[in-house]
Amino acid sequence: MCPVPGEDVSSRLIALLSVRGEDLGAEWADRVTGSLGGRVSRAEVQRELQEIYTALVSAIGSGSLDGHSEAFGEVRALLGELSRNRAQQGFSPSETAVSVFSLKEVLEPAISGEDGDLQAYLKFSRLLDTLGLFTVETYTRAREELISAQAEQLLELSTPVVKLWDGVIGVPLVGTLDSARTMVVMEKMLQALIDTGSEQAIIDITGVPAVDTEVAQHLLKTVVAARLMGAECTISGIRPQIAQTIVALGIDFGDIVTKATLADALRHALRRSGVALSRTAPQAGAL
Repeated sequence: MCPVPGEDVSSRLIALLSVRGEDLGAEWADRVTGSLGGRVSRAEVQRELQEIYTALVSAIGSGSLDGHSEAFGEVRALLGELSRNRAQQGFSPSETAVSVFSLKEVLEPAISGEDGDLQAYLKFSRLLDTLGLFTVETYTRAREELISAQAEQLLELSTPVVKLWDGVIGVPLVGTLDSARTMVVMEKMLQALIDTGSEQAIIDITGVPAVDTEVAQHLLKTVVAARLMGAECTISGIRPQIAQTIVALGIDFGDIVTKATLADALRHALRRSGVALSRTAPQAGAL
């Protein structure tokens, strides 16, 4: 591309990108598709890049080559959508940024040759560097949001609140119990008391290997909060190691009801609810 006196860089770039747009776009799509290892179809890549290419040409046509400027707002929006999609699809930041940097490789032979316009190439290269870094930043934020959402979902799944009987709910806990998870237990259990109209709640920690002072304090607060709502809370399944820890830490459970097993706690809760329990002798011949 030979520079013409008086013609600015943006105009010269627009001329190149417009005249050879179809060929450049096709080569760009080929390079990006190859870099993604076939995990995204070429048709989909071409559709994504065509929109970006059109927006890029339009932004350059405004006379600006600053990727942070308002003129490139639509370009950044499209790149942001592409970056979030790549993050959800499990691609790396490099695989995402290559979607931008590949355009530099496609244009390099055309604008950096012996008869080319070095100034135009350098400015366009810096523009693509800016947009490439933008995709990395967007990808990182999207990935962090995705991980945070998954962690929250796992936390919700790991703290189930189940109805054991009419008026009795249970919270069976398994695994490490930290302060954040204990807070979720409190919120879910108190909300379940309201939703089900229950007056008895059982927190079973049979599957919890250890608790620290902070977690124990949160459990106590949960029991007190349930009482304030007119419900009684029983803690069951306290392991010997946890019991020793609680005693060693000097934590006073006061008059909080504790039971050795979930079955004992359920039996206690049913009696407190006025349910009469009796054993029936098995009939002869019954399996």
